[in-house]
Amino acid sequence: MSVEDLESYVSKLSAAELARFSEWFEEFMADHWDRQIEQDMLSGRLDAALKRTDEHRDAGRVTPL
Repeated sequence: MSVEDLESYVSKLSAAELARFSEWFEEFMADHWDRQIEQDMLSGRLDAALKRTDEHRDAGRVTPL
């Protein structure tokens, strides 16, 4: 199935079906994002950013939320 096929199919959903699909897709994308962040952390891709964050915190340049 192509993206165009998906677009066509989704555009024909009823309002209730579209709402249900939207909720599912948002959860799907959030899970995908979580897995990507985890992979990036495990691979070391975020090490430099985390180090800078620690440096800013240690220098007092971070405001607690």
